[in-house]
Amino acid sequence: MSFQQFLQILRARYRLILVTLLITVGTTAAVTYYLPNQYTASAVLVVDFKEPVTDAALSSLPLQLSPSYMATQLDILQSRKVALKVIDTLKLADAPAVRDQFLEATEGKGSIRDWLADALLKKLEVEPSRESRLMTVNYESTDPRFAAALANAFAQAYMDTTLELSVEPARKSAEWFDKQQAGLRTRVEEAQRKLSAYQQSKSITATDERLDVETARLAELTSQMVLAQAQTYDTESRQRQMEEMLAKGSSMETLPEVLANGFIQSLKGELLRQEAKLADLSEQLGVNHPQYQRAVAEVKNLREKLTREMTSITSGIRNNTKLAHSREESIRASLAAQKAKVLQFKQSRDEIPTLMREVESAQRAYDAALERFNQSTLQSRVNQTNVVLLNPAVEATKPSSPKVLLNLALSIFLGTMLGLGMALLFEMLDRRVRTDQDLTEALGLPVLGVLEKGKA
Repeated sequence: MSFQQFLQILRARYRLILVTLLITVGTTAAVTYYLPNQYTASAVLVVDFKEPVTDAALSSLPLQLSPSYMATQLDILQSRKVALKVIDTLKLADAPAVRDQFLEATEGKGSIRDWLADALLKKLEVEPSRESRLMTVNYESTDPRFAAALANAFAQAYMDTTLELSVEPARKSAEWFDKQQAGLRTRVEEAQRKLSAYQQSKSITATDERLDVETARLAELTSQMVLAQAQTYDTESRQRQMEEMLAKGSSMETLPEVLANGFIQSLKGELLRQEAKLADLSEQLGVNHPQYQRAVAEVKNLREKLTREMTSITSGIRNNTKLAHSREESIRASLAAQKAKVLQFKQSRDEIPTLMREVESAQRAYDAALERFNQSTLQSRVNQTNVVLLNPAVEATKPSSPKVLLNLALSIFLGTMLGLGMALLFEMLDRRVRTDQDLTEALGLPVLGVLEKGKA
């Protein structure tokens, strides 16, 4: 279809186009006239939020860098929870007119609060700012006062809800950590009692004094053992030498111990003098003379005494060997017991770090729970939210809808488009020859001439 053909169609069917336009504009005007005036009230909120970032220098980036946070806030504001809080605050469910509307709309089925919440949310509109942290809460109603009250109520309910959402988890967390503290405190006390009881049972102090004492005692016994072994070896050597000499028939007088004994040597000297004196008396006196008899008795007494002394020395050597063996065995037993005692003490002390680690672990867990409890308790007592009402809604003085000029302009545009469409539709249903081009297209023959109307 050429532009000339299109103009011919418009010229031929202009009445249809005008009628369609007039009907559209008239209908729009009538509907606009009879529609009730709607008033929109707006409350402006400021969301104070800074998203944590890795770089400390960028920690003050504004909210626009966190679209997910803003989207979450928009969803919260338009949630049923906020709407129900508005209903409870304004006591809308208690109004008789509202109850009548609910019964008429739902026949009493369901909850009036949920029905009201859905109705309120349909007229609520939230507009976030793209370049700031502002959110505008718009509510539309036929009553400007009611619209302002609902806009402010939604803003306040949203602020209360954000505070509740931030405080409630902290309160529950504080309650949970408060319950955990008792068990953790008991665990710390049990670990400390276990450590103390172990230290008392093993006589372990916080220092190493006892270990030093026991180690010094072990060193002393070791030294004594060395000396005892040397003494045993010495006494065994002396006894062995004595037994060998006696076995060979040597006299006890030839023993080194006897020769080294001053008392025996003095006895021997005294015996020699008495024997010499007895020899002199035997030449001068008879054997029955009293002096001679006393000399004989004196010599006999000295020999018996000398024999006893030498026998005592040999017995002493044997007894010394036995005593040396006995002392060595006693020291050996004491040394073994002391070694076992020191090892046991060291093993007991090796258990101390494990018990201390248990105490430290329990203490750290308790301290962490206490810190979290204090933080949660403090956070649960917060009564301020990060949302501030910047501009409260006020009663609108002019209606926001219906918009007469806009509706008329749209009706003219739509009526014109509808009229053109109707003209083209009717032309397609009732096709007529408007120009010579229509004949050429319809018959496929060239046009030889055109007779114009009003010319002969």
